[in-house]
Amino acid sequence: MTSRLSERPSSGDSGITTRSLKIVIAGGFAAGKTTFVESISEITPLTTEAPMTSLSLGVDDTGDVRTKTHTTVALDFGRITFNTSMLYLFGTPGQDRFWFMWDELVRGAVGAIVMVDTRRLADCFPALDFFDTHNVPYVIALNRFNGSLAHSTEAVREAVDIDPDTPIVAIDARNRADVKASLVAVVRHAIARRKATNP
Repeated sequence: MTSRLSERPSSGDSGITTRSLKIVIAGGFAAGKTTFVESISEITPLTTEAPMTSLSLGVDDTGDVRTKTHTTVALDFGRITFNTSMLYLFGTPGQDRFWFMWDELVRGAVGAIVMVDTRRLADCFPALDFFDTHNVPYVIALNRFNGSLAHSTEAVREAVDIDPDTPIVAIDARNRADVKASLVAVVRHAIARRKATNP
């Protein structure tokens, strides 16, 4: 996929162009990335969930998510169509042993959403560092596990020490409306960043 925004003739009508956008969904292990993609994708998402085995003991820190039995081992992929626009969602695996894949997954992305489980805030730091280093606009999405957050959005902003213009939203990754709102937020943030860089 080409960088940022690509156009190509749609099938059946060469006078109409289709715009495609790519957004990456990242974050720590078991932060809700796969659920996020599943909640909004118009197609059955491509997921690479595999059962967790005894080999992951001491490697994957399940911490407050001891009931988790599967984990993403490659990526999640979903799609949304808006009139003549296509939005592609790529969910990254959360464990550090899969970080080598992130460079390819982020290539051409308009922006990213960093999923955060506020009970395990430190798990989001590698994703934040990655997107800051690669100058990718992102929104932080605090996933409401059990309907609540362990820390407020203000406390999270202070803890992660991000740019004051970077949006932080509280969502339930199972809720389609919440997921949609966070996607709108990252696109708007990316547009604002571009305008600020190229006035």
